Amino acid sequence: MSGTGRDVPLRRIRLRRSEETFLDRLLLLRRRWRLMLRLGIATAAAFLIATQVFGHQQAFFAPIAAVVVITAGGGLRGRTLVEVVVGVALGVLVGELIILTIGRGPAQMALVVLLTVVAATLTGIRGLALTQAANSAVLLAAVVPAAGAGNPALTRFLDALIGGLCGMAMVLLLPRNPVRDIDAEVQRLLRQLASVLRGTARSLRERDPGVADEALERARGMQGSIDSLDATARNVSEIARMSPMRWRQREHLALYVGAVRDFDNAIRDSRVLARRVSAMLRHDEVGPDALEQSVEALAEAVDVIADDLSSLDDFAGARDQLVEAARTAVAALPDTMTLNTAAITAQVRSIAADLMFVCGASRDEIDAALDFE
Repeated sequence: MSGTGRDVPLRRIRLRRSEETFLDRLLLLRRRWRLMLRLGIATAAAFLIATQVFGHQQAFFAPIAAVVVITAGGGLRGRTLVEVVVGVALGVLVGELIILTIGRGPAQMALVVLLTVVAATLTGIRGLALTQAANSAVLLAAVVPAAGAGNPALTRFLDALIGGLCGMAMVLLLPRNPVRDIDAEVQRLLRQLASVLRGTARSLRERDPGVADEALERARGMQGSIDSLDATARNVSEIARMSPMRWRQREHLALYVGAVRDFDNAIRDSRVLARRVSAMLRHDEVGPDALEQSVEALAEAVDVIADDLSSLDDFAGARDQLVEAARTAVAALPDTMTLNTAAITAQVRSIAADLMFVCGASRDEIDAALDFE
């Protein structure tokens, strides 16, 4: 069973890759123009400064550090700059001390790397900094300094600092549009959530538990979208905080960034909703038509939220739609009270509350709006 479960995603990945056309790659290349420009300018500038301004003859660490900082994960570039410098400095320090004592060679390289990792681990260095420490130790052991090149420990440390600063400068001077980036992620997530809710409503309408199970699988598959949105939120927050060119977008971005956890909660609640609907239908329970109407209303509210986020509206329409969805479900509950119908009603209310948080409502406002008599 587990083997089959692994094979299906792998086949899908291969299928998607095989379906990718040369035109798709060209479009991807066009979208990466800013990244290519950053890399080109930063590496050239880092190498030029290290060689022409500081007179370093083997300035390979400078462009390498620039590339590492530019390609670092979202929200990590500031920390990455420190890690690159610290990692390189540690690797250079340990490597230089050992090489001065025992010379260069394969065995010496193995010893240098081993002791560098030990020293990094004992001093609490991990992740990218540990990688950079090991890399710098290898390069130090493998590349013989040119005659008259100066102290390799100092020059390579300065090269790492120069490259890291050049990479950071390019990120700040040529920032992506953070609103466009996160808006694309949010709109994709909202379309998926609306699809899950509409599938759940359809299962209630057609009294088909299989449709609810399909909606549940789609909801489970949305975890990747949430993880992607969370990473994008960290990235755009960093850009808006650090780049003066994007400061005016910080207020708009705060709407998206602050809503990530609420989106996550809404998706989790939609999974529970689909599961309870499937259970109810498998047991041949007949729920009131109002339950289907309330779930469909939630899907419509998701569409309204998407429009309001894009237009910076005040979410009044979305809030009204969410309150009406919860009210419809709660009003129908006394007619056919069962464990499943009560659970479905509770989940409709929970999803409405999650999405009202997205709309900027406070907990007190949500309680006042959704506590029906």
